[in-house]
Amino acid sequence: MHEPPIHWNDHEDIAQKLYEKFGDDFNESKIYRIRFTELIEWVLQLPGFSGKREESNESHLEMIQSAWVYEWRDNQH
Repeated sequence: MHEPPIHWNDHEDIAQKLYEKFGDDFNESKIYRIRFTELIEWVLQLPGFSGKREESNESHLEMIQSAWVYEWRDNQH
């Protein structure tokens, strides 16, 4: 099944893919300390991501970080 492309405003989808990629390597405090320049690179490299670097902004990146924290929390048992 073909997944639709992911864009910058698909915060939850991006967060889920980042969690799948990094797992528990990043906990809540580490996720919030990631530099936006790094986060942009990681998002651009995600499979299925079709957004462009110049379309990202601080608001998108903050939402991605928050969604990633929620994804991490949901996976803690």
